[in-house]
Amino acid sequence: MPNNPNPKNNDINQRCFGQAAIRALEGEGRERTFELSFSSEQPYPRWFGTEILSHAQGAADLTRLNEIGVLLFNHDTDYVLGRIDRAWIEDNRGKAEVTFDEDKDAELIYQKVKSGTLKGVSVRYSVECWEEVPAGKKSSDGFAGPCDIARKWTPLEISIVSVPADATVGVGRSQGDGGPFIKSLGAFEAQIRANQNLLK
Repeated sequence: MPNNPNPKNNDINQRCFGQAAIRALEGEGRERTFELSFSSEQPYPRWFGTEILSHAQGAADLTRLNEIGVLLFNHDTDYVLGRIDRAWIEDNRGKAEVTFDEDKDAELIYQKVKSGTLKGVSVRYSVECWEEVPAGKKSSDGFAGPCDIARKWTPLEISIVSVPADATVGVGRSQGDGGPFIKSLGAFEAQIRANQNLLK
């Protein structure tokens, strides 16, 4: 597995899983708690080619999510919806149990998730180690090339999102180390078009 310096290493990416399953949990005191899927091994187009997030044992470092993880709205670090109670890997998917806060801003999104209006889930993550699989070859676990498999990656936060990301129009660009997350102009134009389509 390559561990050489790689221009893709440590990029901060985001990835939306669209109509992800968000399920309310039952039980007294858990009215604001939901279980959701935030990642999978679905191939995803990136600027460098097809990306796959490995969910093999030890591939995803969930320490950050489990220790200080937060639930955001549209990846806005100033729009915190609640906490991540726990995160785990199951059936080749990243899953999490999240609880919404009770402040005014969180309440608005909580009600929209509860009613089924908002269903999109997205994860922001960094990749520390890649395996490049050439065209016509397969990885040891069966992924067909050409593709780049994230063999070591770290989810940074999970977001409820209003508009599913589309990598072909630039949503989900990289973020420089420590800098603010900046969407490309194409991302804003795509979001405006999507919102206009919803109004038709």
